[in-house]
Amino acid sequence: MSKPINVALIYGSVREGRFCDKVADWAAAEIQGYGGYFLDRIDPKAHGFGAERIDAPTLNNIRARLASADAFVVVTPEYNHGYPGALKLLIDTASREWHAKPVAFVSYGGISGGLRAVEQLRLVFAELHATTIRDSVSFANVWELFDSAGQPPPSANKAMSALLRQLSWWAHALRDAREAGAYLPAAA
Repeated sequence: MSKPINVALIYGSVREGRFCDKVADWAAAEIQGYGGYFLDRIDPKAHGFGAERIDAPTLNNIRARLASADAFVVVTPEYNHGYPGALKLLIDTASREWHAKPVAFVSYGGISGGLRAVEQLRLVFAELHATTIRDSVSFANVWELFDSAGQPPPSANKAMSALLRQLSWWAHALRDAREAGAYLPAAA
């Protein structure tokens, strides 16, 4: 049996009263229940990413956690047809830490369910030499979907299971490839 995949669950919102906590808690429970993953939650709000300045020790801590991850699950809302600025700042704190690793998305929002944010993030992660997982979990009109216990409809669990199967495959394949030799992006 192979060693567990280190997956970083990244929160996309730092807003007060954010819905991100509910979606991220559900995603974390699904990841842990799936098995084969070691989970690290990275919340930019807890590290001051909504502030003007972030201190060097915090940035170094985030970079180290991203570097130790084999895979990522980004939980993001959609704000004004895009993803939040704090998430962009967190992503941009690192570079090589993202290389040759898979990224999956759980998005939420109004009528689009955050899919426009995910499409923009796919472009950003491609530039960082990360591999995005094709299927995602999307919650349109999210405020109407989660019950008082923090659970979405059962169809979300099925979609998350499919996402985690794909993420596991990519995470194992890319980890094996990174262990076989350093990933070297093309020279600029």
